[in-house]
Amino acid sequence: MDLQAWLVQKSPKPLLIDVREAQEIDIAPFPAEVIHWPLSQFSGWINEVPERLVPSQSVVVICHSGIRSWNFAVWLIEQGCGCEVWNLEGGIDAWSVNVDSTVPRY
Repeated sequence: MDLQAWLVQKSPKPLLIDVREAQEIDIAPFPAEVIHWPLSQFSGWINEVPERLVPSQSVVVICHSGIRSWNFAVWLIEQGCGCEVWNLEGGIDAWSVNVDSTVPRY
């Protein structure tokens, strides 16, 4: 299922985690509620991960082009989070080009 369709269905919606930096989100925020865990501040939020993720929950990780989010998604899986983890392929940049052109590109 593509993310746009997934977000408009009633439930269950995935948990969205954006790993971009704050200045990136200021430029091009994802048009839905996200948990913001910038990878550069990993040590500041790492303890929140077990508290925020529920086993068997669907999680979609977002970044600019899909590389940082892919790395974080793999890390989540390796940690045994128990979630169904997805990466937004192409990141917010591809989202802007293919889904929602109102999201600025950078």
